[in-house]
Amino acid sequence: MLYICRMSVLICKNISQEGAGTIEDFLTSVRIPFCVVDLSKGEALPDTKDIDTLLMMGGPMSVNDDLAYLRDEEALVREFAAAGKRMLGVCLGAQLMAKALGSRVYPGKEKEIGWYDIQLTEAGLRDPLMIKLATHPQAGDVRKNFKVFHWHGETFDMPEGAERLASSALFPNQAFKYGRRSYAFQFHIEVRKEMVREWLQNEAVDLDKIKTETEKFYEVYHARALAFYKVFFS
Repeated sequence: MLYICRMSVLICKNISQEGAGTIEDFLTSVRIPFCVVDLSKGEALPDTKDIDTLLMMGGPMSVNDDLAYLRDEEALVREFAAAGKRMLGVCLGAQLMAKALGSRVYPGKEKEIGWYDIQLTEAGLRDPLMIKLATHPQAGDVRKNFKVFHWHGETFDMPEGAERLASSALFPNQAFKYGRRSYAFQFHIEVRKEMVREWLQNEAVDLDKIKTETEKFYEVYHARALAFYKVFFS
């Protein structure tokens, strides 16, 4: 059964630990109404009539797994795309967008975990929202290459009609834009500093190195994310 959610932003969580982080903080700070649905707990999706923005977050599963709620999210993507509504997919959410829009999702050559550069494509350098993300908050200049936080092992092909916005050394498809208002990011734009530590404590990674890099890169990264949110949600 659907329930009524009179909010303008719907946030879909695919696992309880991976919430919207700094996106939720931003929406709260500017008083944009939102609701969060934890699909992994069996919470039902709302009626989307009064919702103009769909956010889909990450998770350790594959979009190809036999989970009914993943198919429900794919249907939501197609619904929002047909209506020209705004979407943002993060990590698994980006892969869900790609699959729902007709593309293949599959394992990458290796996992990409930690702080690594992405490089904007020519389309990315023309996109006003990506320019906000690429602008260094202190220096004020646009950086074609900059650090983002990754935690993913699968990748996707570009959906038909999408524009590739960014690449990395391991994953050529890091970000795309679909239509005028929808974005998909393989990287985790939403992380809070503590989320990095919580997520990776049981991963086979050099945690000390990632903690050191988080201290080094996080404040600039957070400022980049806020600059993106301000335009995306305007």
